[in-house]
Amino acid sequence: MLYIVKYTGPFGFIKPWTAVRDGKTFSQQFLTPSIIEGIRQKLEVSSIVRHKLTYSSISVQQEQTQTRGWEKKTQQKMMVRKQSILERGVMINPILYLAFVLEEEAQKSSMQHICLCRNEDLLFPDPEIMQLDENEFDQLTGFELRFGENEKSFLVGFNRFDEAKPMYGWLEIAGKPVSGM
Repeated sequence: MLYIVKYTGPFGFIKPWTAVRDGKTFSQQFLTPSIIEGIRQKLEVSSIVRHKLTYSSISVQQEQTQTRGWEKKTQQKMMVRKQSILERGVMINPILYLAFVLEEEAQKSSMQHICLCRNEDLLFPDPEIMQLDENEFDQLTGFELRFGENEKSFLVGFNRFDEAKPMYGWLEIAGKPVSGM
């Protein structure tokens, strides 16, 4: 039996590891092992065994950034940082289901907010805990990256919690995970 906590929020962005400073980047549609590990640490639980992510649409938003380096403007006697505009495809109304083996850990998690990747991307828990077996969880609508290496796996980044080791997984899609409102 799995104990499921449902998290919802108005928006969320998961930066793909390949999009260092691309001018236009769409949110990744799955959580990597290091993202799950970061959420696990924040919730202070022993493990998150499964997850599913769904959302209603993608909204392209602009974000102003500054370069790391400084430029010296001798005539104006000042230092400036160049600015640019990046476009981010942000998930609207993301829903994230986290599955726990222990009911106590699900209860503890159901009283805490989480962030997908950025501090402004808050997701809030539904206080009701669902109980599902593995087969029922498989039927929940959403994207899920199953962790590990097999013939369907692809590289999903490098694990910041484990000496930057490569992370692999394969994507499972159930139902219609983009609802389109």
